[in-house]
Parts: sequence; structure tokens; C-alpha cells
Amino acid sequence: MPVAFSAVPDSHLPPVDTLLSIAVGALGGSERQGQLTMVRAVQQAIDDEEHLAVQAGTGTGKSLAYLVPSIRHAMDSDTPVVISTATIALQRQLVDRDLPRLSEALAKELPHEPTFAILKGRRNYLCRYKATAGWPEEDEQDQLFDPREVSATGRMVQRIQEWAEETETGDRDELVPGVSEQAWRQFSVSAQECLGANRCPSGAECFAELARARAGEVDVVVTNHALLAIDAMGDLPVLPEHDVVVVDEAHELADRVTSVVTSELSEASVMLAVRRVGRLIDQPVADQLMEAGEDLKALLAAAPPGRIDDLPQVLGLTLQLIRDTAWRCITAMGPRNADKDDPDKAGQRKAAFTALDEVHDTAVRMLDAYGHASEADRAEVVWLDAGTDRRPPSLRVAPLSVAGMLRDKLFGERTVVLTSATLALGGTFDALAAQWGLTEGKWQGMDVGSPFNHPRAGILYVAKHLPQPGRDGLPQQYLDEITELIEAAGGRTLGLFSSMRAAKAATEALRDRLDVPLLCQGDDSTMLLVKQFAEDEPTCLFGTLSLWQGVDVPGPSLRLVIIDRVPFPRPDDPLTSARQRHVAARGGNGFMAVAANHAALLLAQGAGRLLRAQDDKGVIAVLDPRLATARYSGFLLNSLPPFWRTTDPAIPRAALKRLATDPS
Repeated sequence: MPVAFSAVPDSHLPPVDTLLSIAVGALGGSERQGQLTMVRAVQQAIDDEEHLAVQAGTGTGKSLAYLVPSIRHAMDSDTPVVISTATIALQRQLVDRDLPRLSEALAKELPHEPTFAILKGRRNYLCRYKATAGWPEEDEQDQLFDPREVSATGRMVQRIQEWAEETETGDRDELVPGVSEQAWRQFSVSAQECLGANRCPSGAECFAELARARAGEVDVVVTNHALLAIDAMGDLPVLPEHDVVVVDEAHELADRVTSVVTSELSEASVMLAVRRVGRLIDQPVADQLMEAGEDLKALLAAAPPGRIDDLPQVLGLTLQLIRDTAWRCITAMGPRNADKDDPDKAGQRKAAFTALDEVHDTAVRMLDAYGHASEADRAEVVWLDAGTDRRPPSLRVAPLSVAGMLRDKLFGERTVVLTSATLALGGTFDALAAQWGLTEGKWQGMDVGSPFNHPRAGILYVAKHLPQPGRDGLPQQYLDEITELIEAAGGRTLGLFSSMRAAKAATEALRDRLDVPLLCQGDDSTMLLVKQFAEDEPTCLFGTLSLWQGVDVPGPSLRLVIIDRVPFPRPDDPLTSARQRHVAARGGNGFMAVAANHAALLLAQGAGRLLRAQDDKGVIAVLDPRLATARYSGFLLNSLPPFWRTTDPAIPRAALKRLATDPS
């Protein structure tokens, strides 16, 4: 059904085409047809109050294409527009580069110079009261026995204290170098723990409240997908009132929202609640919750990791015990607004209630995940995460789909524009539209193309002659293929591997075989590795999925992108495997709807690393022969840019050698 929106006022502002032309001219760019098409489509969507999904390839200039109509609408309606991104890098690009230049360029054409601000979740800002009141934050249990960790955390705490005296924003991202979560927690509070500006002694100078106040006074608010989800789905608004949202990096929206609504239960979370409730209730009541936490610890230590389809009796009894003992603690705490006139006590009580509520509500949610009539009726999945050497096992629960939440809470209340370089999987918007809950309603999708001539600038080479990848590491034939390709390119290679283990194995095996520098993710910070890779042409950089969307290296330093295998999710991944089975139970193709979509999206993101500027040329080499031979290969190939395709090994080698000697 169409969504009802308020009427859009008639505007006396310059047309969006005129504003874009002024902006492009002022910024020293040139008009691009895809950008012009997109800016008109975004303006039309805002005017028609219709949701829009726009695929805009690298180099289109999509930031300007949505910022210009967003600013125009903010001026026209006297209401801010929210821009949501998935990564800090894009947030910083918008706030530090794009918006300042655009605002200056358009100032003379609009009623006032456009204003903007960045807004993050409360946890990202220093809490002045917590920093001065000295609330004790409980140490992680495993850290108490490691003097090195205690010492490192102590040094970080001291740095935060010194920074707190001089910071004007309290924004954690401005603290360089960064600090651990353990250290930062001692100076921050969640929204649930916050006393509220009216009750907090530091409320008048609260960094989070000041950031929110600034956001309420500007034309453009830049935020992230997580805060967007919290604002849309929470009871209290976090973002200023708005009627238009632009979601950039929209291919990540569903995953980021899923992360926000995923809950965790572990011995550590139970014991945190026990410690926070401390002396606020009678000790025997708190001891009951502690004993339930110890039962959970023993159970998780003995149970195998993975998806839990049917609730074992012992786990059910343990979850019931945690639920009931947490509720007894909550009841024993008395009224939630007690001690409201004593900030110290009120803060301790609110922290205790927050921890208890999380434990209680998560246990309830996990118990409610069972008892469905059939697999098709299941709404959530529970699994046991094995943890790591530093993190103990934990139970997690997540929804099988966030489409309904997004449809009701985000798309039902405002006009949403979604954009990314990769939205049309298999050549259509259907897959991502289903994830967003846009299968029904008033929306349209469009691909404005790319300014790059993909068939002339790039070759997609699929190594059809290689064996299929196995689980036992990289076959020798793969290492030989990588060596020959890199030698032909003279280095200049970004290797994107499906696992960190594969990236490290390839690095170790090839460093002695290659005459060019070879860097691997983890050798240093990603930012420094990418900088070194970009500045020294022969250098190669190997990494894993986290690099696929984060590397932007235009020019001759990147001529070859190697992808070791089609990046399907792990077969034992609890959430994706549960989603596949759920789709199948409802009569769909679980593999195509979940695994193939996942692989197509990551492949497209990886392939998108090659062409970043108009003069870029090179080769995408996919070593996995399934991209040429499997029944689903057509779907994956249709998700990629239209590079010239070949399975002949001689063609990419010859092309790379030519580029190495004559880049033109």
C-alpha cells in the first residue's frame, strides 16, 4: 500500500539542475550524465514522497547527486535531511570534504549557507559526569589476571583523562590513537544508563546532548545505519524530526540493522548485572542470579558451538532460571526513580537496571524463539558462539529477517533514498528490496550507470582451468597462478581472500617467490598499509573481506585485483544457514536468496576496487572456476560491472605486461 506523507510545499528555490551545475563548476568537476539523472530522480522522489533505490557506479559523483536535492529540501521545508552511512570513512568524507565545499558553493543561491552536523550514538561521546564522578566500571574477568592488559588499559585511561580536559566535542573518534573498548567504557554511558540531561549534574554541558542540539539546528545531519535503526525502532527519538532519509552504502543496511537487534547472553553479562546490583539489594537475591550465571558458564563450556534449532531441556531450564532470578533482582531494586535527587545513587541504580533488563529480556527472547508450529513460522535463531581466547562462549539471538521492522519503522514514516555502487544483484533490485521490506509499497529502482567504459578499461578473467577451491587451504595451482599474474603486472596487486587464514598463507608462500614487496593485512594498521600500497607502485597488498569495501587506490599502483574464491558464507554460519532453511521452508530457493546474494554482493564490491578514476585500467582475476561453470554463475556475473570477460590465461597476462610497460 502507498505510504501517506505530508504535502510538499511549492518552492521558489533554484531548480536542482541549476544547483548541481553551480556545485560542479565551483568544485572543479565536469557534468556527468549519471549524476544528472540521479539528482533529478532524487528530487522527484522527494517531491512525490516515493522511496527510491539508485545504483550509481564508482565515479558517478553520487554524493553530490543526493546532497544537492537534500539541501534544497531542507531549505524548502525547514526540516533537516538525515544522511546515513555504513562506514566512518564516508562520514568523514561527507563532513570534512563534501559538505563544506558544497555549502560554500551554494551559499549565494539559497536563503542561507547550508549547515550540517554529525550525530553518533551516546556511547561515542565522553560522559562528563561519569568522568568526574569516578563511577567504577567493572574489569573484564580475564583481564584481572593479566598485568599487561591492566597496565595497557591504565595508560589508555590516563590518555582519556588528559584528552577530556581539552576536547570540545567529546567524540571518541577524535581521540588519536584510539583506545580499547574496556578503557572507553569507563568514560561513556549507553542511552539506557544515562541519567537524562535534566537530572544529571553535567547535563547542561553533556557532549551527547550538545551534539544532538546541534543536529536539531542544521540542514543536513550525517549519522550511521546503527543509529538510524535505533532511532526508527526505539521508543524515544534520537535524531531530530525529519521526513527524508538518504541511505548511502545501502547494501549494508540490513546487516547493520541486524547487528543492532542481535542480543547476547553470557556468564560475563550475567556477572556484570550481579556486580552492578551489588549492595543495592539483599545479598541472597543477588547470589541467586550469580548461581544462575555459573550454571550458564558450565553449560556453554560443555556445549558444541553452532545453531540451536531445538531447545535442549537443560538449556531451557537454565534460561528460565536466569530470567526468573534477574526479575527477582529487578523487583528487589524497588521503584526505578528512587534516589532521583542523588545523582551518584541514581546513576548506580540506572546502570544496575540496564544490566538486569538486558539479561532478563534476552533470556525471555531466547525462550520465545522456540515453540513455533513449523520452520516456516520461526522468527528468530539462537546459536552458541564459541568465543575466543579472550572472549568466553556466549549465546546469541537474532531475527531471521529485518524486512518487517524496516518496512514499518523506517519506510513507513518518511521518504527514503537508498544508494550504493552495488544494489542490482543478478541484474535486479529484487534481492535487496526484499531485505529492506520494499517488496510492496511505493518505490522504484534505477541504475544510472557508471562513467567508466568497463569493457575497454578492464578484463574479468575467470581461471576456469583451476580445480575448485577446497577447505584445506590454497591449492598449489592457485599459488602458481597468483605468482604468474603478479609477475606479469609487476606487482600492483590487491589480493582479496575469503579468509584471513588464506590471506596469510598466500603471503607466507609467495614472499620468497616474488621480487616485489608484499604486505598483508594485520602487518600494520589498514590505513598505513593502504597508504604504503598506494605510494609504492610495485607493492602488493593481501587482505580479507574487510578490505573489499575500504580500499580506494586510483592510478597505476593498482592494476590487478585477485579474488581467490566466490565468497559464499560459511556453511556453518548460524544466521545465514538458518535464513537459507527458513526461505526453503516457505517454498523459496534458500541458496539463491541468501548464499548467492551474499556472494554476489561481495564479488561486486571486490571487483569495484579496480576502476577508481577515469584513466584506470587493469584485470580482475577470479581464481574460482565455479564463476564460469556453476549453474548460478550467470546470476553472479550479472551482478558485476560489464568488464570484458575471458577464461584464457594468456589474455590477462599479456594485458598486464602491456600496462606495466606502457600504462596508456
